[in-house]
Amino acid sequence: MTQRDRFTVVGRQTDCHVYEGDGTRPIAEENMRVKYVPGRVRFPEEIGRWRREIEEEQAAKEAAGEPHRWNNPRFAVERLTVARTHTAEEPVATLTLRDADYYDFLTTSINLDRMKSDGQTLREQYIDGKDPLDAEPFMFCSFGVNVAVETGKDKKTVISHRSSRVAGHNKSKWNSSANEGLARNHDLAPDGRISLHAVARRAMREELAVYESDEVDLELLGFGLDVRNNQWAAFFRAVLTDLTEEELRARWSRGIEDKWEHDRHAFVPADPESVLRFLRDEPAENWTPCAPALFYLSLVRAAVRARDNDPAARFEVEAIERRIVRELDDE
Repeated sequence: MTQRDRFTVVGRQTDCHVYEGDGTRPIAEENMRVKYVPGRVRFPEEIGRWRREIEEEQAAKEAAGEPHRWNNPRFAVERLTVARTHTAEEPVATLTLRDADYYDFLTTSINLDRMKSDGQTLREQYIDGKDPLDAEPFMFCSFGVNVAVETGKDKKTVISHRSSRVAGHNKSKWNSSANEGLARNHDLAPDGRISLHAVARRAMREELAVYESDEVDLELLGFGLDVRNNQWAAFFRAVLTDLTEEELRARWSRGIEDKWEHDRHAFVPADPESVLRFLRDEPAENWTPCAPALFYLSLVRAAVRARDNDPAARFEVEAIERRIVRELDDE
């Protein structure tokens, strides 16, 4: 059995395992390789019945004019591997995907603790006591791209609060600035290519009204696994070079494609002291599992870049975090 450690920040252990990346160096866009293997994931018979129940339930809601979940084509994660280049030892990641859809995701993600006829839950059968990275592809019917966004002109970190209208366990929680699940109808190019960087840009457009014409400094920092909900996440940092909080909020007032996904946003000064205090002051249960890791790695990356890419700058962030934890101990 392989135990996967869980990311810890301001004295709290989260339900996120950081699989790759420490914030000191990004994964270059040309070193992020995505392989798409056509062919649907297959469920065991009983879990397949659960999926049909979801499909029938949502169809009935749609026919009755009630709020419902629409089914869009997605991907299942077959594997994620990380290596290094031969000389510079820069990180190289390969993500292998198969076909799935949104109802597949709901079937497993919201039913991890549902009892099967044999007395076991999905979590007990496929996750507990095992390395979660080795779970069957049908257990990973979603891959999330998460972006930590900073405004460049006034240096604010955008922390978004998910609304109660979104599906799954992460509703009504603080989350990344923007996030999107990989979708075949949006992210699979006619030539079969998939770009995670392009998905990150789509997430910012749909959820924050940041467009291709805006100057964005975008870096892929690594990957995490939400061990509570068994979902993969890519971690990006994006600096909106020419935008401020005021300018973003003005855009939002005029409409956003997916405005309903968030009910509010916090603009926190983009320095370790302010962001870490925000992480500390909001109760642990108010956060999605991987958002604290994303924002911490983003802070490290900013510190490293400010010191001419000196990886030792990560310890500046650690020192501030230790001081904040000591404050908690003294209270």
